[in-house]
Amino acid sequence: MEPYRVYVTRRIPKPGLDLLAETCTVEVHAEDRPLSRARLLEKARGVDGMIGLLTDRIDAEFFQAADRLRGYANYAVGVDNVDVAEATRRGIPVSNTPDVLTHATAEMAWALLFAVARRVTESDRVMRSGRWMGWGPLQFMGNGVTGRTLGIVGPGRIGTAMALMSRGFAMPVLYHGPSPNPVLEQELSARRVDFDTLLAESDFISIHTPLIPQTRHLFGSEAFAKMKPTAYLINTSRGPVIHEARLVEALKEGRIAGAALDVYEREPEMAKGLAGLDNVVLTPHTGSATVTARTDMAVLAAKNLLAMMKGERAPQCVNPEVYV
Repeated sequence: MEPYRVYVTRRIPKPGLDLLAETCTVEVHAEDRPLSRARLLEKARGVDGMIGLLTDRIDAEFFQAADRLRGYANYAVGVDNVDVAEATRRGIPVSNTPDVLTHATAEMAWALLFAVARRVTESDRVMRSGRWMGWGPLQFMGNGVTGRTLGIVGPGRIGTAMALMSRGFAMPVLYHGPSPNPVLEQELSARRVDFDTLLAESDFISIHTPLIPQTRHLFGSEAFAKMKPTAYLINTSRGPVIHEARLVEALKEGRIAGAALDVYEREPEMAKGLAGLDNVVLTPHTGSATVTARTDMAVLAAKNLLAMMKGERAPQCVNPEVYV
């Protein structure tokens, strides 16, 4: 039997590629940058399977070009870059990589929370510049975390993990989501509240919701006006959940105390004025960037793709109706 032909749109950790290479002919985009649209469509032709990233737009045009595709594996939890309905219509299974990056991303949310609350990156810049003249009682006063109220928007896997990590800081926890979360309620006595209540009562708001039409620009001028002026916003989910230009305005005007972002509305670009603010911490989409998480994602994507190409049900298939 001829080996399956696989294309990987960006280099991923070696264990995933090694797993594919056991039974497949594998080609990997060698440059550390996204494929151009033309190149993506060109490489889609004639392959049995593809592993792609959030930067790859997988839509009807892509599926039209992918004339022999048997499965598409997204190297991410979210699939907002994939037209899953179109894939289903064409009978093509799509998979993602849940669970393996849950704790890594939750940890990143905490890193951002502490960094913005205690002004870590701001004071780091001053120290590196040589401008620090010695200790002073009014320098870099931030806000404490212990005992403050944590609001979770999107209490799924990552949101739940992030909230559970708050136990060491005796934080009351509020959450907003489409259904009750028994784990948070039993373990933390967390309260499920409406969105406005969460905005009004939280000292730290951590976003973990998927990007769907209902959550696009969920945080805009109206939401910022309802938050405490001493509150902080943390986002490790998807950039477009926040209206970035309105966030810049809110930060400049002191309507909220600060924000910490790992994702952006138009990656890799940022809204004008965001980078110049001291009350914001900015990281380049590194929520899952631990050796363990990224390697496990690669292996999981490879296992999913191998199953799909063999006509078997992928363990993390997001459109299982294709198997009916």
